[in-house]
Amino acid sequence: MPDDLGNAGAQDRSRVNVNEPHEVRYWTQRFGVSEDALRRAVAEVGVSADAVAQHLGKH
Repeated sequence: MPDDLGNAGAQDRSRVNVNEPHEVRYWTQRFGVSEDALRRAVAEVGVSADAVAQHLGKH
């Protein structure tokens, strides 16, 4: 089943998906960071939301 594009939240809140625009919007708002900062964090620590949050200093 395809993602519901009307859904502003992430489909799997344990993983950061930077390949879907609606998920990028969700995670940048949740962590209060720019898209570039989010993408750099994912590149450095992987897609685990907990790891990304810790890397960004967002607990």
